[in-house]
Amino acid sequence: MKQVQPDLWETEPEYPFPGLITRAYLLTREDGNVLFYNTGHQHEIDAMADRGGVAYQFLSHQDELGETLNVIGERFDARLGGHVNEQEAFARIRRPDVLFHKRETLLGNVEIIPTPGHSPGSVCFLVDSPHGKRYLFTGDTLFLNDDGGWQAGLISGYSDREALVRSLKLLRDLRPDVVISSACPSGVGFEEMAPEDWPAKVDDALTRVVEVA
Repeated sequence: MKQVQPDLWETEPEYPFPGLITRAYLLTREDGNVLFYNTGHQHEIDAMADRGGVAYQFLSHQDELGETLNVIGERFDARLGGHVNEQEAFARIRRPDVLFHKRETLLGNVEIIPTPGHSPGSVCFLVDSPHGKRYLFTGDTLFLNDDGGWQAGLISGYSDREALVRSLKLLRDLRPDVVISSACPSGVGFEEMAPEDWPAKVDDALTRVVEVA
């Protein structure tokens, strides 16, 4: 694992198919670590044990499902979180212990923000780090593309364009310092920025969604 913030660790990349790179991120906390997204690397799960294990694993959507959910759950007694709209898909691997229904704050500083569109139960997470920054985990709702811009995860025949536009407008009002996707086509999965720069980045993503309509 690579440390990318004082309390945030990035797993080694995985390549589920050509042109796509995925990673998971471990947020270390005094009252229980949170793993965002998922990893299939056993050695990274071992590294998590060295950093205090995993108390919660929060998935942004069903594309992150994998057999290691059970490995992580059994090894660390980790509670799995996912959106209620995708609980049937989750049940094929492991039923969620925590169901996301609405926008709310859990664990004191992890805001759950439902952002349907990429998938029916897509969720983003906004974390107020005690180290002074705000981390926005966007799953596949927004990801860094090859030209360094943020692009919406609009997939023909899978995504709901109108719902995605509404979700992007919701995310536009946030002011993160670090934005972290679960998948991307390039080698970089996150970007640090001035919070005031974020709305323009989302506007660019919105323009791309409208242009392909």
